[in-house]
Amino acid sequence: MRLQLLDLEAVERLGGPTGAATHVRALVAGGASVAERVREILEAVRLEGEEAVRRYTRELDTAGAEPGPLRVSAEELDEAIKQLPLELVAGLQVAIANVALVAEAGVGHDRTVDLPQGQRILLREVPVSSAAVYVPGGRAPYPSTVVMGVVTARAAGVLDVAVCAPPGRDGQIDPVILGTCRLCGVERVYRMGGAQAIAALAYGTESVEPVDVIVGPGNLYVQEAKHQLSASVGIDGFAGPSDLLVVLGAGVEVGVGQHEIQLAALDMLAQGEHGEGSLVAAVSPSVEVCDALAGELSRLVLERPTVGEAQFAILQLDSARAALELANAFAPEHLQLIGADVEALAHTVRAAGCLFVGAQSATAFGDYVAGSNHVLPTGGAARFASQLSPRHFRRRMAEVRIGPAAAKLAAAGAPLARAEGFEVHAESMEARVRENGDP
Repeated sequence: MRLQLLDLEAVERLGGPTGAATHVRALVAGGASVAERVREILEAVRLEGEEAVRRYTRELDTAGAEPGPLRVSAEELDEAIKQLPLELVAGLQVAIANVALVAEAGVGHDRTVDLPQGQRILLREVPVSSAAVYVPGGRAPYPSTVVMGVVTARAAGVLDVAVCAPPGRDGQIDPVILGTCRLCGVERVYRMGGAQAIAALAYGTESVEPVDVIVGPGNLYVQEAKHQLSASVGIDGFAGPSDLLVVLGAGVEVGVGQHEIQLAALDMLAQGEHGEGSLVAAVSPSVEVCDALAGELSRLVLERPTVGEAQFAILQLDSARAALELANAFAPEHLQLIGADVEALAHTVRAAGCLFVGAQSATAFGDYVAGSNHVLPTGGAARFASQLSPRHFRRRMAEVRIGPAAAKLAAAGAPLARAEGFEVHAESMEARVRENGDP
């Protein structure tokens, strides 16, 4: 754990809340560019198909071992779910139900608009035909990512949802991932990861059917591949290292509020489990709270070996409003408000991936069972991006019916077309109108 403390003077030297937010964001260096390497992988998969996918899988995932078939069989999925502990299945069922309820609430509906000239526009909401959820590998399996992606796509109305995950050195996907796929009703699962998996899902190969949208977290290669292919396939965004900002209000007092400080420290250390590159920060107007929180972090981290090499920072600001100003400038992936004064300002938050209000609202609940989605904008992208939702799997199209409005619209539209030099556009509209002005 690397911890930096910034008092009021230090924050002022940095330019106040906004400057401090920029400073904290810069504590984690951006990843080295992998654009050219990813471009090579994508082109190889486009030209060679499955052979390139398997070659990169041997090189990057299985340490040279021959991976299993790209497509996981139905029998393997059935066997995997039998291996899941009952308490894990119960937890997954809670997560599935809650994520589904929240996602279904975000599904839009068709809307008809009747305009003054007499034409009618139907705004239709339609799901994409197919989608894929990328589930990263790494130190442990991530069944929660399967839930967040698959359940949200299903709520959006996508019938064909695939999952892919990188195989380990034994050439297989962890049974926890496969069992969760079966629990979520996924029929199409692929043993592949990295940029080659994104390319296969976008282009299609001999045994990988292409999809319309790819979502999910992953390493820099995965995200760069999504970025480079975003003109060919829909994506949810560029998911970088995870981050959290905890705001502790003036009402949190050392001693009286020590339990709240301990909870905040645990939440911060939990975020640190995401490992190197993660950014964890806290702000408070109280120097005593800042010092107590630093002490709790230093004490608790000693007995928690899963906490990675994340970057931690604690800042003192002069008021709750200044803390919220910093939060909006920082645009964290996760924002947690603890204390009556800052909780009362929750309505002023306009830039956060997900907002957690109150000491009981641990960000970890959001990662698993709260119902909100844990695929969130990172790196400050919460200024303009949103959590994974049905809108990533749906598109809006207009259905236009002109009818008797043709005469009025031609009179308005033809001059516009001619002003742009498009004479035939004008002729096309006017051809719908007889000499007497009737369509």
